[in-house]
Amino acid sequence: MILKATEIGLSISIDENLIHELIEIGKKHYPKEFGGFLIGNYVNDFKQLNITDTILPRKYKATKYLFQRDTVGIDGLLKSFYNETLKKYYVGEWHTHPDNLPILSNTDINAIYTINNYKEVAIQNPIFLIIGYNNTEVELGFYVSFKNKLYRYE
Repeated sequence: MILKATEIGLSISIDENLIHELIEIGKKHYPKEFGGFLIGNYVNDFKQLNITDTILPRKYKATKYLFQRDTVGIDGLLKSFYNETLKKYYVGEWHTHPDNLPILSNTDINAIYTINNYKEVAIQNPIFLIIGYNNTEVELGFYVSFKNKLYRYE
């Protein structure tokens, strides 16, 4: 699947199998929110992001309307993706909105800006995927922070 943020000239690519995996992981935690880290790499002068993997948090807090992950135990996993061959790294976050739409909440917006401003995270344009679902439908919302503005991929 390839999605574009035409207004800013960026695109993302993500395999359908990974999307299906994220949806299934999220549903296992229903009715609470759940999520994790997105891993990938950039091509074409950072204009296209290939999202390839996820890392699930080992420690987190979750309710029906909130997901807070911790980074405990994640460093080693991140380093295993970034090596001479793979050159994959942390590119953003994903989480679910059970029985809701994949629209950014104020908490989500604050999380994106926190990631943007965290000096130890070297991401120019963090990606945020929200998976909204109910009993019959699933909808994805991919967002990117670009020059301190939020854009949705279509």
